[in-house]
Amino acid sequence: MNAGEIWSLPFAISAFAVASILILVFGVRMTRDAADLAARSSLGDTLVGALLLGITTSLPEIATSSTAALDGHANLAVSNAIGSVAGQTVFLAIVDMTYRKANLEHAAASAENLVLGTLLVVLLATVMIGVALPDVVAWHIHPATILLFAAYFKGLHMVSEVHTQPMWMPRRTRETDSEDHADTTPGGRSLPGLWSSFAVGAALTAFSGWLLARAAVPISIHSGLSETLVGGVLTGLAGSMPELVTALAAVRLGALSLAVGDILGGNCFDALIVGFSDVLYTEGSVYTAAGPHLNFLLALTTLLAAILLMGLVFREKHGVANIGLESFLLLLLYIAGMAMLLIAP
Repeated sequence: MNAGEIWSLPFAISAFAVASILILVFGVRMTRDAADLAARSSLGDTLVGALLLGITTSLPEIATSSTAALDGHANLAVSNAIGSVAGQTVFLAIVDMTYRKANLEHAAASAENLVLGTLLVVLLATVMIGVALPDVVAWHIHPATILLFAAYFKGLHMVSEVHTQPMWMPRRTRETDSEDHADTTPGGRSLPGLWSSFAVGAALTAFSGWLLARAAVPISIHSGLSETLVGGVLTGLAGSMPELVTALAAVRLGALSLAVGDILGGNCFDALIVGFSDVLYTEGSVYTAAGPHLNFLLALTTLLAAILLMGLVFREKHGVANIGLESFLLLLLYIAGMAMLLIAP
């Protein structure tokens, strides 16, 4: 029995509002702890953002897609994960608007973020291949799922290698993030205390994000929207709210690489959720069952990721309305794409 059959519309809207408030409160707290951990460890902002914030804030998407896959809703499972990637990529454009000194893609330049961006394109392309291939499975697992997991873990290893032994570095300017956030380090708190505080904040933020995504399901069911639109827009954006809150909080703290690493790391993990969904979907390949309607959302999301990657490489200091040209294009293409999903039969 799904949430739409259990929750009434007023209860779902109330749960949605409560979860949003909890995400705001605990997301900010968790981001501050993550910035302190990055400053007091050898991981650095990008790795902390990708591994700690990115994965933790993606737990709601795991819950939503896993539940959909177990219930036999392949389209919802995959479109929720890919829709989250699209929404979170556009979130960077929103975060860019809040940072006025320079374009975020210029200020947060790092080799680690470039590897993460490239990894995201590889993962999305792998999902596209899985959708295009026949329904060939072994123990109900598609070969594309094996490739997804292999690419993801290899990519994380490469990010770690780039952080510890970089072969090249981006040119530093006055606007480039230095990852020096000593002013945010709380006095008197030990490193174990920071980890404990982060764990509590992460658990509450993840639960709130899951509640937000679950509340979005009955709201969408009452509206009669399609699974692709529901997963690509409503639950995808709802479950991605923790990423937006933590990225905004990171920018406010001056931890720019942490903000970008959070979004990119979360995006890579969300793409991997398609593999988790395939493992849990027992009626064949989740890629084939998701159907051809997913192709547009996949192509749009890959295009958004590629534009973001180009922005990280080009590093424009100032652009349209004091945001990067890539941020402007991300917003324009996302709005147009969601409008096409809304009017599509």
